[in-house]
Amino acid sequence: MLLRAPRAIGLALAAVVLLVLSWLVGLVDPPGLASPAPWAGSQIGSVPADRLAAAKTALASIQVQGRAPKTGYARERFGEAWDDVDRNGCDTRNDVLARDLKAVVFARASVHCIVASGELDDPYTAKHISFVRGQRSAEVQIDHLVPLSDAWQKGAQQWTADQRRKFANDPANLLAVDGPANQEKGDGDVATWLPPQNSFRCEYTVRVVEIKGRYGLWMTDAEHGKAEQLLGQCRTT
Repeated sequence: MLLRAPRAIGLALAAVVLLVLSWLVGLVDPPGLASPAPWAGSQIGSVPADRLAAAKTALASIQVQGRAPKTGYARERFGEAWDDVDRNGCDTRNDVLARDLKAVVFARASVHCIVASGELDDPYTAKHISFVRGQRSAEVQIDHLVPLSDAWQKGAQQWTADQRRKFANDPANLLAVDGPANQEKGDGDVATWLPPQNSFRCEYTVRVVEIKGRYGLWMTDAEHGKAEQLLGQCRTT
């Protein structure tokens, strides 16, 4: 038994060295700890040059201050979940599923409204998910890129109920994604959570900045700094 101890220690050290090397070359990127490798930034993806420039301008105008208390927050503060704000006869969840899924099949009695099944290439994890309404519905969830709780603590407390309802149902702030990844994200901002798929991180950050700039929501210093770092690593198309 004593002879096995050095071998176990050696394996543990090798695992640590491998992990550090993977971080150094940009193969792994723990939240808040970007790789120092000069080429690692290219892995986070790209957006059109004019959109990236606009996002950088928007970020510069976003106010930086501390996170307000979560006191008083409830999902109901942002209206009924998945309301039909555009009055097209379909709730927001089904609108987003129909937009983001491929090979969509609608429930027969729904007049092209209720999504019964479809295929999702998840932008957060790169998984291919076959969505089927029913017991497997939770495998695909609709994420608020800027979470409602985060918005509440960074300016939305001062909004009217109608403003919050529109925000909660804004298609620009919604994305069909892998359910477990959405649960892992919770109410995290870009300083505390990023999509596991590195190549989507540029697009994700740009969208968050666009939404916060459009709605006048502020960022914490850590969030603003991380967003600035990520936008600086984005490539352009």
